[in-house]
This record gives sequence, C-alpha cells and structure tokens, in this order.
Amino acid sequence: MKFPLASRYLPLLATALVLAGLYVAGCVSFDNFSSLRVAVNLIGDNGFLGIAAIGATFVILSGGIDLSVGAVVAFTSILIASLVEDHSVNPLAAIAAALIVGSLFGAAMGSLIQWFELPPFLVTLAGMFLARGVGFMIHPQSHGIQNDFFLQTVSERLSLPLNNRVSFPFTGTCFVVMFVLATFVAHYTRFGRYIYALGGDEQSARLMGLPVARTKVLIYALSGFCSALAGVVYTFYTQSGDPASCVGLELDAIAAVVIGGTLLSGGVGFLAGTVMGVLILGLIQTLITFKGDLNSWWTRIVAGMLVFLFILLQNVISSASKRLRG
Repeated sequence: MKFPLASRYLPLLATALVLAGLYVAGCVSFDNFSSLRVAVNLIGDNGFLGIAAIGATFVILSGGIDLSVGAVVAFTSILIASLVEDHSVNPLAAIAAALIVGSLFGAAMGSLIQWFELPPFLVTLAGMFLARGVGFMIHPQSHGIQNDFFLQTVSERLSLPLNNRVSFPFTGTCFVVMFVLATFVAHYTRFGRYIYALGGDEQSARLMGLPVARTKVLIYALSGFCSALAGVVYTFYTQSGDPASCVGLELDAIAAVVIGGTLLSGGVGFLAGTVMGVLILGLIQTLITFKGDLNSWWTRIVAGMLVFLFILLQNVISSASKRLRG
C-alpha cells in the first residue's frame, strides 16, 4: 500500500527535476541566465498565465475542463480598458466589476454543466466563443490604458525593490499571493477536500452526502474568478486591453497543469506542480530568447513533447498502482 501513496508524488518530483534541469542548462549555456533579473522576469512575465492555470487546476482536479479561460482573460482586459478610458470609471471599481462578471460567468457555466448534465467541454467551448464575441462588441481592437493607476501606481509604486536595479513587479506579487491562497483552499479547507473527492469519484462523493452540485458550481465560479483576475493582471502587464489577445491561453494553462502532474481524470494533483509547470513553459521561452536563432514556435513543440511524456508517466503510475492494489 505504500507505493500507491508515493505514486501521487512521482509526477510532482518529475516536474521538479525537469524545472531544475532546464534552469541548470540555461545557467551553463548562457551568461547572466542565473541573474536575479531573469528570475524576476520569469515570474512577472508569466503572472497572468499562472493565475489562469491555478483556476484550471481546480477544474481539472474535479474531473472537468474549462476552455473559456483565454477568452475570459481577453474579455476582462478589454472590459477594464473600456470602463476606465471610455467611461471614466474608477480603476478599482472597473477591476471589481470585471472580477464579479468573470465569477458569475463561470458560475453560469457550472450551473449548466450540473443541472442540465451537459459535457463541460461543450459548455466551456460555447463560453469561449461567447466571451470572445462580447469582448469584440465592447471594443473591436486593442485599447491602451493611460490612467495613472496603471502607468504609475501598479508599475512603479506597487513594485517591490529587491536591489538598486531590480524590482519585483506587481504582476508577480499577484501570482505568488494567488498561489498561496489557492494552496490553502485546496489543502486546508472543506471545499478543497470536496474538490478532490469529486474528481476521485463523483458517484461515491454523492453517496457520501457531499454537496456535489454546489461544489461543482463553485469550482467553475472560482475558475471564472481566476480567469478574470488573470485578465486584470494582463492589463497591468500590457497596460492595455485586447479582445483578440490570449488565443490559446487555455491550452497553455492545461499544459501547465498536466506538466505539473495533475491527472486529467481528476482527483490527484498539486498546485505547486502547476506553478512549476508554468515556470517550465516560461523557462523554455526564456531559453529560446537567449539562444536567439530559434523560432518561438519551439516553445509549443517542447511543451507538446512534455505533455505527452507526463501523460505517459501518469498512465504508467496509474497502471502500476492498480496492479499493486489488485
């Protein structure tokens, strides 16, 4: 019985080894790769992807899927840009409104999935088209934000100085804080235990008297909130909103979750693995940038190979665990 317990941590260990290997390879191959600025940029540049991947982790842990992530991020960014620039709404009020809309949008998809027993893939696919279309209706193209809150408060005053030349960006702070809060929710609350139980076996969770319907709706509401928050961080990062942005971000988020060791069937996984998966994708892009003569599409190629390898690893571990239990 010891191996099945330990098997839960093997994908996480494999993710950590891949992350360490890529970082060591970069340090050996390129000057200044080990500098503090590279590490800070790695976290700050991938902040919005990391937050979106955290929301996707909760959905996948429950045995579901959410394809609307990238569209909701884009919709949130253009909504905030339009409210602030075109309607002179206070930035904090615009951000609050965007987070509420994102949460309600996710809850609506979760309700359709639960009460009408619709496939999550189809519901969230429809949600993806809906969010993307509404974003283009708000504003058909990229919209810059000139408000001082975005140009100075976020980019300068809320950055944490690490030394005379390097500051930790607010986008990275949002990522770190969200990771800490999400880890607490997943591992130290009743709601988190419900998510793991739902992903392990929904029928058994129902027979045990767990609030399956409420939990499922809340999971998608949480995913919508994380996607909207990722859109907020995206506006901080780019100082603009764009309804055409973040195409394929949902696939990057799912890839980070899988590379992080979370089972696509649900019930097994760790948020720490997802964060490492996000950093792995960021490291691949950073290595390509340092190399200079490689096409950026190599990021997709390497990410695809890693996803295949981790799916195979999960299947091997799952099969071995079943044989030992048998």
